[in-house]
Amino acid sequence: MILKTNGGPENLVLSEVAEPVIKPDEYLVKVKAISVNPVDAAVRQNKQVMMKIMQLEKEFENHILGWDISGTIVRAGKEAENLQGNDVFGMVNFPGQGKAYAEYVAAPVNQLAIKPGNISHPEAAGATLAALTAWQALVTYGRIKEGDKVLVHAAAGGVGHFAVQIAKSFGAYVIGTASAYNRDFVFSLGADEFIDYTQKQFEEKIKDADLVMDSINNRDHLGRSIDACKKGGRLISIKYYFDDELNAKARAKDLHTDRILVASNGDDMERIAALLAKGVIKTHVSETYSFADLPKAHQQIETGKTRGKIIITL
Repeated sequence: MILKTNGGPENLVLSEVAEPVIKPDEYLVKVKAISVNPVDAAVRQNKQVMMKIMQLEKEFENHILGWDISGTIVRAGKEAENLQGNDVFGMVNFPGQGKAYAEYVAAPVNQLAIKPGNISHPEAAGATLAALTAWQALVTYGRIKEGDKVLVHAAAGGVGHFAVQIAKSFGAYVIGTASAYNRDFVFSLGADEFIDYTQKQFEEKIKDADLVMDSINNRDHLGRSIDACKKGGRLISIKYYFDDELNAKARAKDLHTDRILVASNGDDMERIAALLAKGVIKTHVSETYSFADLPKAHQQIETGKTRGKIIITL
């Protein structure tokens, strides 16, 4: 699926291209399922975002977007263990060019994990960028530990629904924010408390969170998340950057803050695979589209109302 030029979903065009040539440390993966994320739509729409996320040095047309795959290894590079026939999943070359919107994808060995046998390819594809973002936000940067009070914003979304489950797996007390429509879904993920963000100001109810994961691209919202943290707490933003004023406000409460960008990491994928294999976390697939209908999946992800994950099957 080629992006002819930045713009609307109609600019994604089904095309025939050459099979990718793998490097010595890569596998050629026959793709069975792909996950679509909000960042996919942002890259498609905006040239500046595309240049940054895909790490392009110069502008050119006909890009292959996408990073999340689940599929079967059909060829191994000279330096790669021969795992031909094994099912794998992972987030490929993010940030960078994953070129996942394709029948075959060249994927670095150290960015993949063996797909657990108890989950489908669609479920595995969904547990890549979104699950890695939640893991890196809570574990790598947030240093989550048992007994922490954790506030997860957009708890019904792709990243959020994994964050609730991962936090619970560490023995945290989890509060999730979402709309009333998603109340039962958020509780089904294991959340201990729920806040309807349309009805209540979360920072008026929560003032002592040990860890807050803020996935909302809004300055005021990030400032309110600072208010929800206890003194000495941790606040991880995955969208909005901390400016000087927000940093000063955070320092006044002695907060540890980070604005993160998820990065491909095979070790983290293996940890996620282990949780999936044990049934500790599960992927909620809300909608599945055919490869030809990938532009329709982009239209859905742009609504900002997707529960869990959107998957493309091949």
